[in-house]
Amino acid sequence: MSISLRLLLGYFLIVGLAAWFVLNSFMQEVKPGVRQTMEETLVDTAHLLAELAAEDIASDKLDSGRFAAAFKRYQARDPHADIWGFKKDSVDLRVYITDAKGIVLYDSQGIAVGKDFSRWNDVYLTLQGRYGVRSTRQEPGNDNSAVMHIAAPILRDGQLIGVLAVAKPTMSVQPFIDRSRQRIERAGWWLMGGALLIGLLFTWWFSRSIGLLRRYAREVGAGHKAQLPSLGSGELAELGQALAEMREKLDGREYIENYVHHLAHEMKSPLTALIGAAELLDENLLPQDRAIFTANIREQSRRLKDMLDKLLALAKLEHRTGLEENVPVGLHELSETVIADHAARMQQRNISCHNLISQDAHVLGEPFLLRQALANLLDNAIDFSTDGGRITLLLESGQNTHTLLVQDQGSGIPDYALPRVFDRFYSLIRPGTQLKSTGLGLPFVREVAALHGGNVAVANRDEGGAVARLTLPAL
Repeated sequence: MSISLRLLLGYFLIVGLAAWFVLNSFMQEVKPGVRQTMEETLVDTAHLLAELAAEDIASDKLDSGRFAAAFKRYQARDPHADIWGFKKDSVDLRVYITDAKGIVLYDSQGIAVGKDFSRWNDVYLTLQGRYGVRSTRQEPGNDNSAVMHIAAPILRDGQLIGVLAVAKPTMSVQPFIDRSRQRIERAGWWLMGGALLIGLLFTWWFSRSIGLLRRYAREVGAGHKAQLPSLGSGELAELGQALAEMREKLDGREYIENYVHHLAHEMKSPLTALIGAAELLDENLLPQDRAIFTANIREQSRRLKDMLDKLLALAKLEHRTGLEENVPVGLHELSETVIADHAARMQQRNISCHNLISQDAHVLGEPFLLRQALANLLDNAIDFSTDGGRITLLLESGQNTHTLLVQDQGSGIPDYALPRVFDRFYSLIRPGTQLKSTGLGLPFVREVAALHGGNVAVANRDEGGAVARLTLPAL
């Protein structure tokens, strides 16, 4: 089989499969898409009618009130609507209203008055203060017989006095679904035909260009003074030019490939602060203001240095494939060392740290890396603890693992931030300083855990605060 035919078959197979998957996805999304639009409209309708019915139900005049009369007139209407080629000559919206216990007080079809609807999802969920919706088939097993129900609370002076639900058969939008599917299917056949035609043209052009190159290469191989054929511009033209250059330099030409690896990090914010503070120092400032800006320069410089140091350490760690040292490490002694390193910081804020880790718990690992990892976790606990708070170091031992727990009594981690706490440079504002850290501490801990065959996780505690869990294989 020639390369041209293989290209054509491969191209058509790829395009055909892609077109089938795309069109099939469109076909599958037509029905839910239309029904979602229908649901969204019913939500608006339910809430509007709930407001209109509130006065009648509050005054106990629902059956004889303005709402019931208006809805009766609505049912007698003939819209004479032409919706994109489909005629609509009747209205098919059903409304029923229940009291605060779910008992039906009004039904536009008159078939459910007095019944208990409190267990139907639309009414039940609305009475619970949630979004009330259900879809019920009138004929079991027939999806086209489904009726969508959307409910809204009826409120009076902020109190829930009832529930209004609107119902509409999904069959009313089935003609639009069927026509959309027919149009998508027709467009799919046109797409396949166009793809085949484009494939044939591309194959002819490619086959011709490859033939010219093959003939040129054979002539060069035979020692003839062949002229490079005109191949226009593009990859084939570049290939032809490469063959011509290879012919001129058969004695050899070495190509050197340089690989550049760029490390991206967040330096914009501290640099901007440094520049701004430096510019302000040129002004005629009061001594106390000058001291503030000088301190800001020192702080931002320290932050930059800390960021670079941690980034380099993290980059070095990420390129390691194993531990440089693998010795027994006592977790109690390790935690005592880390606590001692942070004693001054905790004393400044009157934070107590309680080490409840067993003295006989040991792991195999690199002591320096484990110390840095635990130090990062304790740093975070201190940063997010309140003054006078308590930090607790615990141990959970499994069959083959030890898990170090670092618990604090701070404000915890916002739910939106939990999935991102291990992203590089992602950091939250520290409650005490209103500043952010480098955002490299937890990524560093994750790499240390991975090198040791463990893992790390962070979560909020039910009692308040957060807990970091560093799991390592037990010795």
